[in-house]
Amino acid sequence: MMRKMAVVLCLVLSMWAWLSGRGLSQIITNPPQQQVPCFFIFGDSLVDNGNNNGILTLARANYRPYGIDFPLGPTGRFTNGRTFVDALAQLMGFPNYIPPYSRTRGPQLLRGANYASGAAGIRDETGTNLGAHASMNEQVANFGNTVGEFSRFFRGDNASLNDYLSKCIFFSGMGSNDYLNNYFMPEFYATSSDYTARAFANLLLQDYSRQLTQLYSLGARKVIVTAVGQIGCIPYQLARFRSNNTRVRCNDKFNNAISFFNSGLRSLVQTFNNGKLPGSKFVFLDFYETSQQLYLNGSSYGFEVMDKGCCGVGRNNGQITCLPLQQPCEDRNKYLFWDAFHPTEVANILLAKMSYTSQSYTYPINIQQLVML
Repeated sequence: MMRKMAVVLCLVLSMWAWLSGRGLSQIITNPPQQQVPCFFIFGDSLVDNGNNNGILTLARANYRPYGIDFPLGPTGRFTNGRTFVDALAQLMGFPNYIPPYSRTRGPQLLRGANYASGAAGIRDETGTNLGAHASMNEQVANFGNTVGEFSRFFRGDNASLNDYLSKCIFFSGMGSNDYLNNYFMPEFYATSSDYTARAFANLLLQDYSRQLTQLYSLGARKVIVTAVGQIGCIPYQLARFRSNNTRVRCNDKFNNAISFFNSGLRSLVQTFNNGKLPGSKFVFLDFYETSQQLYLNGSSYGFEVMDKGCCGVGRNNGQITCLPLQQPCEDRNKYLFWDAFHPTEVANILLAKMSYTSQSYTYPINIQQLVML
């Protein structure tokens, strides 16, 4: 594992030097021609772009300083600028950002929609401690409503509709909140006392398999699913163990627990690709490995602060997200994390670039190869 990481690191360091020379924003703002007709996104606050704005929840980011570096300001994205899927959409050549489902109807849906919701999880009860949200089950149901609208656009020609959807890219990033806002929150949920870490992972995978199969039945054929990142290394966790200004260790209990889910998800992708869902192609995106690379070797990517958020430092003072109108750090490009949970824009762009073309973080093919199928 260490030798593999060293090889990967050398490759990525070379890419970083090239990126630094040209500028990250230039690469993303000069995208290729649009490569797929539509892009559908499912997930949580890591990719939510405004679906939680109008509901009663603490998981909301439609106020400054969120969006401080985004052209449209605070839209509901849980970062200072673009999210991972914003950058990914640009790499696929989309001229505009994929809109949130909550504000998108009619022909606009033909190029895709973002169904993600902050605090959402695979399980329905996940994240209810923060208020309302759309769980994965609800997000899949919302996509079902979208397919119903599509039927009218295609005048009942299901063959043409299915052909259209088969060319689209589907992204699903779920599981983080099932640990952060469920399994490891015993004051609100009993799951950690009811299930071992392995049993809980199996439970999540059983539900997730059903949900992804439902997406398949609704027309999804080219699907990206992500591993849970190193949630034991986010500022929310590190703030608990920080003493003075020394670098602290990650929470191994968290990281070890999610390893059961991540390995099971990779196996599930293999099962789907080996004939369980004929005609589909699933790609496993290893966010655990990419987040580990950035955290352990952040200085090589130009980051100077890897264990604190640019605002909303962590749990020590009860602040986990940016406060309204809070003054964030001045140079966001030096920070890996924007707040206690979410990466900065520059980190999101790096993750998108690494995931799009590298074979080291995706299985069995990279995202660019999936797009070209």
